[in-house]
Amino acid sequence: MWREEFAGFLPCEAARFIEPPWKMLLSNKGLLPVLWELFPNHPNLLPCHETPEPLNGDYVKKPKLGREGGNVSMIERGAVVEAQGGDYGEEGFVFQALAPQDEFDGQHPVFGVWIVEHEAAGLGIREDSRRITGNLSRFVPHLF
Repeated sequence: MWREEFAGFLPCEAARFIEPPWKMLLSNKGLLPVLWELFPNHPNLLPCHETPEPLNGDYVKKPKLGREGGNVSMIERGAVVEAQGGDYGEEGFVFQALAPQDEFDGQHPVFGVWIVEHEAAGLGIREDSRRITGNLSRFVPHLF
């Protein structure tokens, strides 16, 4: 949205966005290496860096402004074991340590929580037989 011709007018508009523009900051995976640097070994963070070297060949390469698994690659022992195509990555990538991933009946679930007014308001589960979920993965609403 910020790359479009009308972007300069967005701050002046009284329009209400379902996903407000300020959310771009929180969605930017470029924050992950900064958080890791500020809070190393925090139990709620995975190691994340601007380069893959500190992760010893096991990591996930993520575009800073990607979504729904687009342009994500999973690397184990230095080799790509799974990758998803897409239109993201122009802004660069981050490299995050692999997290253990459970499998249930051949599916890999990823949980998402919606926050409204600082309160958890819903939970959704996106699952796929692939380890990288995408926009065509099954979505199972759990609680709204």
